[in-house]
Amino acid sequence: MKISPLAYPLHFFNVLFCLAGAIVLFSGFDAASQSMSLGSKPESTKITLSLTKTGELRYNVTRRGKMIIADSPLGLDCNDQNFTAGLSVVHVSPVDVRRENYELKTGHFKTINHVFETKSITVKNKLGARMIIDLLTGNEGVAFRYRFPDQTSTMRVINAERTGFQIEKKAKGWLQPYNKAGKVTPGYEDFYFSVHPGDSISNPRNPSVGWCMPALFQVNEGKSWILLAESGTDGSFPGCHLQADSKGGLYKIAFAEKDEKYTLPLGADNHPTSTLPWAMPWRVIIVGDQAGDILLSSMITDLAPASKLEDTSWIEPGKATWSWWSHPEDHSPEMYNQFTDLAASFGFRYTLFDAGWEKANTEGGIIAKATARGIKPMVWGYSAAYFDAEKRKKRFKELAAMGVKGVKIDFWCSDRQEVMACFDSLFNDAAKEHLLINLHGTTVPRGWHRTWPNFMTAEAVLGAEHYFYEPRYPDLAAQQNTVLPFTRNVAGPTDYTPFALTIRKYPRLNTAVHELATAMIYTSGIIHFADSKEVFDSLPVPVRQLLKDMPASWDNTESIVAEPGEQLILARQKEGLSYLVGINGTNKAVPVKLNLSKYTKGFSKFKVIVEGEDPLMDFKTETYPITSIWQHTFAPKGGFIIQFVNE
Repeated sequence: MKISPLAYPLHFFNVLFCLAGAIVLFSGFDAASQSMSLGSKPESTKITLSLTKTGELRYNVTRRGKMIIADSPLGLDCNDQNFTAGLSVVHVSPVDVRRENYELKTGHFKTINHVFETKSITVKNKLGARMIIDLLTGNEGVAFRYRFPDQTSTMRVINAERTGFQIEKKAKGWLQPYNKAGKVTPGYEDFYFSVHPGDSISNPRNPSVGWCMPALFQVNEGKSWILLAESGTDGSFPGCHLQADSKGGLYKIAFAEKDEKYTLPLGADNHPTSTLPWAMPWRVIIVGDQAGDILLSSMITDLAPASKLEDTSWIEPGKATWSWWSHPEDHSPEMYNQFTDLAASFGFRYTLFDAGWEKANTEGGIIAKATARGIKPMVWGYSAAYFDAEKRKKRFKELAAMGVKGVKIDFWCSDRQEVMACFDSLFNDAAKEHLLINLHGTTVPRGWHRTWPNFMTAEAVLGAEHYFYEPRYPDLAAQQNTVLPFTRNVAGPTDYTPFALTIRKYPRLNTAVHELATAMIYTSGIIHFADSKEVFDSLPVPVRQLLKDMPASWDNTESIVAEPGEQLILARQKEGLSYLVGINGTNKAVPVKLNLSKYTKGFSKFKVIVEGEDPLMDFKTETYPITSIWQHTFAPKGGFIIQFVNE
């Protein structure tokens, strides 16, 4: 198979660009011709570039000939060159093939094997400076990125990126406000709101300056779904979001804001800066006929750099106990040891010692006690302590020597380029000490868990801790749990901290089964379970057994019902384990009728966990002989879990 040059490291680009026969020069080139398109199959998703009369780049995306994204702007305005107008095409590469075959430690699928078509379009501005637009298409959508192929030692600064996404006005969207810099923002911890293109931001949790990516839309008169996202963001570019103004349905790229510094020593300039050559992050447009196609897409990791770790045998997904949610003020050795014991009793691999663990370890040796019980301890840390490279490396060595196996690093609150660079180095430095990483108070992942498999999970979600903080959360939590799997979780592993049964400041409205099911709906390399030892110990035996058996990673996933904001039902498999998991995002009872035939092979029975007498706190478990059809009525804000068994 011929492998695309897009799959090679950047230092090969100049060589490949000059290979004999690889360059096609155009005199009076017709920018609207098919040579500016990629997506050869009639049923495929196609991306097409064009030039206006004034030399401005445009693109559109179609699926089976139907418009998905109408003509939208491209271009970069740099400090030394302008690539927004006066452009002409000088080079169109042949269509090439790129295969991505890899394994993930955490995700919907263990093994990914996808093939893409690629093409590169080179343009020059009036001064003769070159810019390349790499195009990519596959079964799951399209992507493009900008690339400067020249080599210089001087820094180039991008003043503005003109990329936009023209969404039809009749489209329906699920978008999350991008909160402006504040005490704990931006942290991607707002609601996903149902909106239409052109709608302004209304009633966010915090003052906001734009919309987050990933951004979900139902387009093509409701016949197609798209997700706007990024992949491959590294230290050469900030994390990006969408501008607040979407007048006419045009959503435009925005850089991280200047004041996103929190307590980190960041400079005054928020613009992307790099020497050349320079390949920027992929702008990813995942496309599907059903919302479930979006949920299951691996396109973001497909486009991320391959794993940089040769040996990943030490990286183990798993479940963890976590005391903070149930005992936020108790940092005593006794409390931490209690949760170590709880992890051991349920066969969990990990326990997380949150803020305040240092004193407890000094006084009570909590890390040594965990390791003595065969439990891998993870510890909390503050972002400022891990930003400086030398201090970070020293701290990682100290923690590894203590027996720590992972670090939860909190309060980043920035998408600035310097923070993206820190993440890349942080994952690398941690891997050298065989440490796992969990990011909190942070941006969404962008395919990093493929490149650095020791990056296990990240927050960047309005999760179960908001039963403490957000009065609207109880009413909207079920709905959000049926939206986030199509948005946030597509970007990467999500530390939702599920299974929060104790009633907190803002009382829960989801049923107990709904809360339990979220542990199997979200993907996370380490699942940090909320709630107390008392709650775990009070669970009925079948639920306790489910928690013991439940995998933290999956070999295969299928979307059965996929209706963002309403219902979600997934089929999950891990080796010999097989489950169906469903949640209801509405406050209505909803009938469910499932054909179980394709999931029953090799099993004699199936167990069903549904709501008990008190839906908020109780579970009911029933076991049935294998049958082809199962009917159920979703409880309002309810859920169910089916496990296929041999008993």
